[in-house]
Amino acid sequence: MDATRILAIRHGETAWNVDTRLQGHLDIPLNEVGLQQAAHLSQALVQSEAIDAVYASDLSRAHTTASAIAQAMGQSVTAHPGLRERHFGAFQGRTFAEIEAELPDDAWHWRKRTPEWAPPDGGESLIVLRERILNTVDELAARHRGQQIVMVAHGGVMDILYRAATRLDLQAPRTWQLTNTAVNRLLWTPQGLSLVGWGDTSHLDAVGKDETSA
Repeated sequence: MDATRILAIRHGETAWNVDTRLQGHLDIPLNEVGLQQAAHLSQALVQSEAIDAVYASDLSRAHTTASAIAQAMGQSVTAHPGLRERHFGAFQGRTFAEIEAELPDDAWHWRKRTPEWAPPDGGESLIVLRERILNTVDELAARHRGQQIVMVAHGGVMDILYRAATRLDLQAPRTWQLTNTAVNRLLWTPQGLSLVGWGDTSHLDAVGKDETSA
């Protein structure tokens, strides 16, 4: 069988997620909630899934999330920079409000999802981002035909994967969620990706009940 089953997972919560501050390639760690999310996710997966390999972005928020899964499965994490978040250039470190106020012309292109536009100071365009991510997924999934793998990455990566699996273009309005540690199920073949299931957050029900998250 040529197909590879993929569990594509966004990293756990960070303080900058809460602040709506763009992280991009900046290496921001998980906060306490994010660590709890990763723990509950790993417990849920070890009880319900057979995993043949765990891959992650090399940024710590993704790698730490993946490490919780791998440890529960008795495996190790293979880091891959191709799974990194979009490089947001001058946007990195700014909140949504700050971007609108300080870089209004660039913010317009960002809101409109102009495919060929790239944030100033070294940012990636959506076209370049899509190529990087899909090439990385092809590379990794091709190693595991007939198996199931985990890929832990970032919101921008999840967005590209959803669009690729549903054949939506880069400028289509987003109507799907990109929740921290949500489990998104994809099927890869040499012909591309298809969507199996999206946004499973059932493991997060217990997070809000923990006394440590109050």
